[in-house]
Amino acid sequence: TECVSGCVCPEGLFDDGRGGCVEQKDCPCIHNNEWYSSGDKIKVDCNTCTCQKGVWKCTDDVCYGTCMIYGSGHYNTFDGKFYDFDGSCEYVATQDFCGDKNSSGSFSIITENVPCGTTGVTCSKAIKMFLGVMKTFSNRSATSLPAILEVIPNVGDDVQYWNRTVGLYLVIEASNGVMLIWDKKTTVFIKLSPDYKGKVCGLCGNFDDKANNDFTTRSGLQDSNPLNFGNSWKQSPMCPDVKQEIKPCDLKPHRKSWAEKECSIIQSEVFKICHSKVDPLPYYEACVHDACSCDSGGDCECFCSAVAAYAQECIKAEACVFWRTPDICPIFCDYYN
Repeated sequence: TECVSGCVCPEGLFDDGRGGCVEQKDCPCIHNNEWYSSGDKIKVDCNTCTCQKGVWKCTDDVCYGTCMIYGSGHYNTFDGKFYDFDGSCEYVATQDFCGDKNSSGSFSIITENVPCGTTGVTCSKAIKMFLGVMKTFSNRSATSLPAILEVIPNVGDDVQYWNRTVGLYLVIEASNGVMLIWDKKTTVFIKLSPDYKGKVCGLCGNFDDKANNDFTTRSGLQDSNPLNFGNSWKQSPMCPDVKQEIKPCDLKPHRKSWAEKECSIIQSEVFKICHSKVDPLPYYEACVHDACSCDSGGDCECFCSAVAAYAQECIKAEACVFWRTPDICPIFCDYYN
């Protein structure tokens, strides 16, 4: 059958969206504005999706949730809500002691945020992982910003934990399905097993697959303002509330052009393979924010941590990017020895 005039295909064939006509079994699928041929597979979180007759067919495994805290007050919740909060205090990152004050739980992770630089932005200086109240394990890092990780298990409980080093990261894994991954600087990943879905609270949100209700305050109310939400999770009422968002590039305009130039790598060809999978804009803006704010030393460390955060999200989306070079955030030889 010959094609007739107009945007139609012969009977039995289908428009493939790319100017051709194909049989139904060869219909492509679209994901993040990219076309995939029939039979192609992609990874969506921990599930594998296969293109079949123009439709994605995915496995239905329940995935671990990941919350990321990094740089100068950047948060990406378990449900993927990205926001900034520059409070100077101890805050509940995540815990399963939620709702009723007497409710039982098995863990609490606290982040201690302190000012870094002179603009007022804050960084996570210490992480405390409570599995009880008895013993203390600490790891001190000789970086420009003293970093501390404490794991506090309850001897009477059945929650065990293990720690190991994987590449640049220290990994703490507990038997209750909680994992903490720390770069010994200002980046922390918290991973929770699916058993905690909808049962946690704190700055990392509630892990219920709905980003629009992540700003649930300690009192259980939903708020649209990240400052009100963040303030509600401070551990001490003596800490001042954050009243306004800090914009370090406005306070240090002489650093802005350098910050934008360095951070442009996130939006460059280097990360092109990832752009359709993970939106680079919030990570670029966070990078510029951090590069402007690091005005008391550690400029390169702040920049490198910000780019590494985007690279990590790219890896999760199965877009492996080799962005480090001898001139850009190199990993020195002693790391491999």
